[in-house]
Amino acid sequence: MSKAKYTVTAALPYANGPLHLGHVAGVYLPADIFVRFLRMNNHDVAFICGSDEHGAAITLRAKKEGITPQEIVDKYNSIISKAFTDFDISFDIFHRTSSEIHHKTSQDFFLKLYEKGKFTEETSEQYYDEEYEQFLADRYITGECPKCQNPSAYGDQCEKCGSDLSPTELINPTSTLSGKTPVLRTTSHWYLPMANHEDWLREWIKEGKLDGIQQHDPKPWRNQVIGQCMSWIDGGLHSRAMTRDLDWGVKVPLPNAEGKVLYVWLDAPIGYISATKQYALDNNKNWEDYWTGDRKLIHFIGKDNIVFHAVIFPILLKDHGNLILPDNVPAYEFLNLEGDKFSTSRNWAVWLHEYLEAYPGREDELKYVLTSIAPETKDSEFTWKEYQTRINSELADILGNFVNRALVLTQKYYEGKVPERGELTEEDQLVLAEINEIPKRISKLVYAYKLRDAQAEAMNLARLGNKYLADQEPWKVVKIDPKRVETVMNIALQITANLSVVLQPFLPATAAKLSNFLNFKSTNWEDAGNGDLMKVGDQTNTPEILFQKIEDSLVDEEVNKLKNTDNMESKFEVQKEEVTFDDFTKMDIRLGTILEAEKVEKADKLLKLLVDTGLDKRTIVSGIAEHYSPEEIIGKTVQVLMNLAPRKIKGIESKGMILMAEDADGNLSFMSPEKGFEAGCGIH
Repeated sequence: MSKAKYTVTAALPYANGPLHLGHVAGVYLPADIFVRFLRMNNHDVAFICGSDEHGAAITLRAKKEGITPQEIVDKYNSIISKAFTDFDISFDIFHRTSSEIHHKTSQDFFLKLYEKGKFTEETSEQYYDEEYEQFLADRYITGECPKCQNPSAYGDQCEKCGSDLSPTELINPTSTLSGKTPVLRTTSHWYLPMANHEDWLREWIKEGKLDGIQQHDPKPWRNQVIGQCMSWIDGGLHSRAMTRDLDWGVKVPLPNAEGKVLYVWLDAPIGYISATKQYALDNNKNWEDYWTGDRKLIHFIGKDNIVFHAVIFPILLKDHGNLILPDNVPAYEFLNLEGDKFSTSRNWAVWLHEYLEAYPGREDELKYVLTSIAPETKDSEFTWKEYQTRINSELADILGNFVNRALVLTQKYYEGKVPERGELTEEDQLVLAEINEIPKRISKLVYAYKLRDAQAEAMNLARLGNKYLADQEPWKVVKIDPKRVETVMNIALQITANLSVVLQPFLPATAAKLSNFLNFKSTNWEDAGNGDLMKVGDQTNTPEILFQKIEDSLVDEEVNKLKNTDNMESKFEVQKEEVTFDDFTKMDIRLGTILEAEKVEKADKLLKLLVDTGLDKRTIVSGIAEHYSPEEIIGKTVQVLMNLAPRKIKGIESKGMILMAEDADGNLSFMSPEKGFEAGCGIH
């Protein structure tokens, strides 16, 4: 019986920022585990990914940083691809949608659908930002969701309730460019009439049938995937524009389409195909072998991308013709961080590249923890305390402890050689039977996309070994029954060898270390479960500690780092050190009126002020001459720090300080009270 063939994709990360652990846990790590397992089972598999380098998110980031979109995508593609390499994510190719082959592939795809009459050309009113003089793509518009009242819904989708939206449905729409209310202007675009596809989509998603023929088994599809898709379909699918008025993206390949590009959710998933074409070119293969015929297409994604991969892209594939549709779309829920959602704007995140720089050699520890808490069916949470606990109590105390005992005792008793296995007890036979069963359970779980449970089963093999040695106590029995210990240690080494196999999809670096300890290596899953992998007389090596324990200081440092950099992405200075309430009450801040003002000689930035504080009239020297002339501030009511110790500035004794507001560009402004307050009033 021939093995199933797979094309596995991982959601194209936007090249508008680095990867955080939420991205890793919800897409790339589970996809990598699944692919590594398939390879060990001799499936023909291609693992496809690349950076998504078009769309509103890119141009928004470019405007924010004051550089070009190309500079943005070059910068973040480099950071992302290096992080994947350093984290040992085993893509067959990590491509880019800014590449020439992608633009050509996307344009050809669009033209084929256009020539087949799959689009409708429609003129409609769309939002336009008058200040920036451009039409606004969906993600350039935010407003209140009409269905759940989320105040931050996007123009194409509410990420809180998952509803499909159009920009004109938003309540109180706002341009993300100018922050102002956009106006409606007329423009023309090519639309995908998705309502025409409701019937076949419903049958295909719920029952796995296409045109009455069974295409996939719907049972492994996650409830949240089917639920979200059916919510869209049952609510009535709307036509969706497949082009946008933008100057960054894949140009629409039609003569009357000046200033228009392909919609990112038409362009981006085609990136899987263009990346496959590049992979085929690089390896002397035929790209069509991966997108046609009897092959399973698997999309690993986050839940915010479900409908694009399970509704829109399948429509496009079917309309194109001859291309396979997804066999499964294992979508993950969201991973939260220390009691809050990941937030790039607040820098409430653990960035993958920063973790790898800070903790080189600890990639497997992070993989283990993220898979243990993977948000497969509901949101989950990463905390540094749980990271510490899982590494210390599971990786170190269970897996590491067992392996170290098995190999150290082998070195001590038999100079590292595998001893003979003698007569088996009932307990020995039960252990050998369990060695055989665990890989079968792992396989069943992986093929069902239950990777969290599959890793737990792999760790159960280490638990089995740990308990076996603890029960048999070979360090005691060796004094009275050395032959019995030979059998115990032989079985312990068989468990270790099996661990080197079953851990490969989950902890590849750790599995490689075990192979080196044992002088044994197998990349064939069929070897897992064999209780005779290590032969009598095989020479093992002296082991090293597999996992160093995590100290409390690391946890404290990382938690404090999060708290202290919560606003790192802000354009303003970070918060200063905390002060006590008593410290604050010592400051005497009152209103004062500027009576006189003059420039200080030989000091371009300083003004000498005479201020009525309600208690007295005092001289204050203030560095505001670059922002205000003396004439325009006389009579101004200002805030004065009264009890600041006097000091001489340019020979003038200054008794206090004028408090000012400062923006991100260094511009200063007085903070004046509402009418009715006079000099001498206190500020609390």
